[in-house]
Amino acid sequence: MTTTAPRLTATFTERFDPRLLAALGSFCISLSSVFIKVSHTSGSTSAFWRCLLALPVLLALAARERRKTGPVARRHAIFPLLAGAGLGLDFVLWGEAIPRVGAGIATVLLAVQVIIVPLLAFAFLAERPSKRFLAATPVLLGGVVLAGGFAGTGSFGPDPVTGAVAALLAGAGYAGYLFLIRLSGGAGMQARSLMLATVSAGAVAVVLGVPTGTLDLAPGRPAFGWLVALAVVGQLAGWLLISAALPRMSATAGATLMLLQPVGAVLLGVGLLGETPGWAQLIGCAGVVAAVCFAGTGRSADRRSPG
Repeated sequence: MTTTAPRLTATFTERFDPRLLAALGSFCISLSSVFIKVSHTSGSTSAFWRCLLALPVLLALAARERRKTGPVARRHAIFPLLAGAGLGLDFVLWGEAIPRVGAGIATVLLAVQVIIVPLLAFAFLAERPSKRFLAATPVLLGGVVLAGGFAGTGSFGPDPVTGAVAALLAGAGYAGYLFLIRLSGGAGMQARSLMLATVSAGAVAVVLGVPTGTLDLAPGRPAFGWLVALAVVGQLAGWLLISAALPRMSATAGATLMLLQPVGAVLLGVGLLGETPGWAQLIGCAGVVAAVCFAGTGRSADRRSPG
């Protein structure tokens, strides 16, 4: 029974066009910001519960992976655990940004990781950034300024500047996660790496939430229901669909379809949450998406789901 279910799942996903799977996965991840906002929970609370609720499935996947590939050296656990600290920071700060600047804008601003990851690779691995990256960076930064309301134009949200700063710091945390999870290396370690990173991210939510009194271990029934949806749809379903799709696609196609995440978050924020970003913010969002698309088509960077 332990081997039949994964085989059936793999056979099922192989029946579908990988572009459709990637699009559905991106849509699931786009819903994460909606679930967080309507749950009315703090960043620490949403981060803690999404990690805890996703953990049983990740443990099962990690156990299956271990049976297939065998045990690995303990040192390979260090980087995923460190990466999870960045992921936890991302989850907590993004959860704080969403009610302040809006679900769509907060998600778009996470794209700052596109700049930070190559800089980390250049600083620590001596990887020279591509010409496309250098050309796209000014456009992306300009888009961030407009989308975040830093240009002094009208912005959506009760505290847009604080929310934008939190979203940018969340993007930095996510960049640290991507960089460190890449260093964790190895074939046959994907599920275990994500499981370890999830444990570490949940621990960060506790460390940040308990001293500040923002971690709610007993959210009400409606809030808990949205947090379950966040873990199941926004995290597990999105990650599984994208993981099934990306190996069957070119890096360019995969990178481009992943841009549906911020675009979808903006559209869902407008359509479902009644968010009304200003024109300057929408222009900034378009600039960010265009810059990421341009830079991504020239790279085969590792793409993992943030949300």
